[in-house]
Amino acid sequence: MASAIATTKNPKPRAKTNADGTQPSPYSAAKAWKNGDIVTRLSLLIFGLGNLVRKQIVKGILFLAIEILSFTYLFTSGEKYLSKIVTLGEAKQTRVKVNGFWTYQEGDNSVVILLYSVMSIFVILLLILCAVLSMRSAYKAQVAIKNNLRPLTIKEDITSLAYDKAHVALMFFPTLGIIIFSILPLVFMISMAFTSYDKDHVVLFKWVGLENFTKIFASTGSDINPRLFMSVLAWTLVWAFFATFLNFFLGMFMAMIINRKTTRLKGFWRACFSMSIAVPQFVSLLVLHSMLQNDGAINRLLINAGLIDGPLPFLTNATWARVTVIIVNLWVGIPYTIMQITGILQNVPAELYEAAELDGASWWERYTNVTLPYIFFVMTPYLITTFTGNVNNFNVIYLLTGGAPTPIGDSAGKTDLLITWLYKLTVDKANYNLGAVIGIMTFIVLSIVALVTYRSSGSYKNEEGFR
Repeated sequence: MASAIATTKNPKPRAKTNADGTQPSPYSAAKAWKNGDIVTRLSLLIFGLGNLVRKQIVKGILFLAIEILSFTYLFTSGEKYLSKIVTLGEAKQTRVKVNGFWTYQEGDNSVVILLYSVMSIFVILLLILCAVLSMRSAYKAQVAIKNNLRPLTIKEDITSLAYDKAHVALMFFPTLGIIIFSILPLVFMISMAFTSYDKDHVVLFKWVGLENFTKIFASTGSDINPRLFMSVLAWTLVWAFFATFLNFFLGMFMAMIINRKTTRLKGFWRACFSMSIAVPQFVSLLVLHSMLQNDGAINRLLINAGLIDGPLPFLTNATWARVTVIIVNLWVGIPYTIMQITGILQNVPAELYEAAELDGASWWERYTNVTLPYIFFVMTPYLITTFTGNVNNFNVIYLLTGGAPTPIGDSAGKTDLLITWLYKLTVDKANYNLGAVIGIMTFIVLSIVALVTYRSSGSYKNEEGFR
């Protein structure tokens, strides 16, 4: 009894944990620097030194090779471009006479300087990461020898990556791909928004700070101004809302009708919608673009039938064009929603419906209290990605209307989204700096909407809700 009381009064000290509840690593960089010997600390400067000294030859050579290759790049190409990052280059192409012949001497190219400078910064970050990993690896080998254990060989490390640390091995290449093909171009694009890179400064441009951003909120220019930006942003959000939720609810109702017990030829109706998905979207949109012209097939049929006196302005009137693109998007989008929700409806737990029927719930109450909450719980992430996709829905707008109608003097039409406006600013007008600004604003809008929506959803707050 006394020992039990003593144990209660003097409990064992708790192990320190991280903010997420996991145990801190015994081989962290801070501990390696604090407790490591001189060889371990020198591994921060000479990669792999601690591994080589402690007979982990292959691992040490790999670390050293990464350091040599990185510094070789930085001192050959990287240093050349990083030294010009402040000015983005000043030397223009010149013509000089050599041995009686005129020759051109190549000047600076600001795009190349900016791109390679960004790449060099990423290489420097890689060097810092490898320096920390080298010191941690050396410290791990030091601790093993101190405890009379043999440091792991390269074969044992590979085996560990295949079993104990399989998540590290499996995520390495996807993470590397994201860094190279997503983050690196994104940083390059963001950097471009702070420059004067436009149709008048294609080869040489300079840093202009926040000047391009002030054009959105303070400028009165024709290419981009507050009125035009807010108009396009408002229409983009309206379009994304209707394109997402009209597709969702109409597709859900059609899926529920097909899924009813009394509906015949279920397989036939599902096959029809599946076949509509098989038709390439750009083909459908280009055909509809032709049919909706003032002299297109639809107007001709309506006029010949005596239903209208003149052509309907499907693509020439702003309101008509906006309604038209929303309706056409239903045509190309509803089949996907039907296929998605059909699978969910067939997996709604039957006991939920049975309990509702025993309570005397009507069909509407069963729908609002069982079917709809279950579908929303499962499809909230899908709805968020669909909303994001509709904000960036380039195909429907560009192939159907091209952003038209476009008022004279404006760079964006009444049906242009931020993404199609960005395309016009960059490809058609070569205003890459303004296009980069629009890209950043699009990213900010999407990230805020996606994060707020998802963190407020049941899929995030109540993950076990329907299990």
